[in-house]
Amino acid sequence: MRSSTIDPRIPTENRARFIKRMKPNSIAIFNSNDELPSNGDALHPFRQNSDLYWLTGVTQEDTMLVLFPDNPDPRYREVLVLVRPNELKEKWDGHRLRREEATALSGIRTIVWLDSLDGLLQPWVHLAETIYLNTNENDRKANLVPVRDYRFAREMRDRYPLHQYERSARILRDLRAIKSKQEVEVMRKACDITHKAFLRLLKFIRPGVWENEIEAEIIHEFLRNRSAGPAYSSIIAGGDRARTLHYVANDAQCLDGEMVLMDFGAEWGGYAADLTRTVPVSGKFTKRQKDVYNACLAIHRHCRSILKPGITILEYHDRVGDEATKHFLKLGLISKADVKNEDPENRAYRRYLYHGISHHLGVDVHDLGTKTEPLKPGMVLTIEPGIYIEEEKMGVRIENNVWLTKGGSVDLMEEIPIEADDIERLMK
Repeated sequence: MRSSTIDPRIPTENRARFIKRMKPNSIAIFNSNDELPSNGDALHPFRQNSDLYWLTGVTQEDTMLVLFPDNPDPRYREVLVLVRPNELKEKWDGHRLRREEATALSGIRTIVWLDSLDGLLQPWVHLAETIYLNTNENDRKANLVPVRDYRFAREMRDRYPLHQYERSARILRDLRAIKSKQEVEVMRKACDITHKAFLRLLKFIRPGVWENEIEAEIIHEFLRNRSAGPAYSSIIAGGDRARTLHYVANDAQCLDGEMVLMDFGAEWGGYAADLTRTVPVSGKFTKRQKDVYNACLAIHRHCRSILKPGITILEYHDRVGDEATKHFLKLGLISKADVKNEDPENRAYRRYLYHGISHHLGVDVHDLGTKTEPLKPGMVLTIEPGIYIEEEKMGVRIENNVWLTKGGSVDLMEEIPIEADDIERLMK
């Protein structure tokens, strides 16, 4: 198996946490994602619905989960629904989970086949008063494709119009934001593999290398360490291209005298790492590049000092802006007059740092979590300040992943080289 499965105690504990938040005599139903067509008879690579994966640890398509903790029949209080294995289909598409395999992955003892679900689900729904249905409530959602969760919600409301309905996503946003120690250990493994890939790159990068060649080295290192692959599309941006935040073309040559910004992370056990480093293509920073890099690193460390339980993301960003302003003044990017006359809604520093500094991290690289409520112990977030200078055609970003604890935070990437001098030494 390419990527290790997670300990079944993780989804078992996650289901228990969700069930505690359900109303009495209620049923919750979760669906896998669709298999999406690309062209002709081809499909896009399948990725499991993150909520369903978080609750079951199962990555197979056409999967469902039914939670009915007050079901009079205790056998059906947790039910995992799978597509029935078919010998002919398996000759084309590969192995499908058997009951005992699904139980080993999920900790769920009752497995039913999808083609027999209707006859079971209707009596369960008739016994319940409230139905929990799930939709994508990630604040970053940007498409309106009517995926399976939305189609299923419409079907259930048409079929059972007199039931009470609740949103599972409201509960999952709170629960998924708080990682258990076991989940953090899975994320540590993703960070460790990402660390190995970065060390590989420091020995590989040189003037004339192409961005896609760097990306290939990352994927090679991920796969040889049994990662499922990148947790998201890698950003390999040399020179002025580093100012494009979501640059994914990765098709240009890296030239002597430039820096290359690399934003990438491994997936392990369904959880993401998210690292950014900016290094000199030649192996040695110019004085100006090092000054900008060290300013970004100073801001990064300030972020780490204040990103603790109790602060909100909004308050945190305001305070980071104050620190960035000090460093941008020293770099000569802004003047005291710029600061004095700045618009509070569009501060002077935003010309050179125009994105958020932290986001939640977990099963999704932009994981569920709050921006307006105080952060809590157990959350895992990125710290990723950047400095982007159009006039000098350069961009620098430095990103690590931190786990918030009662006493402060733990840097899950503290072993990955971050000092400019260490990067230069390792690139020799």
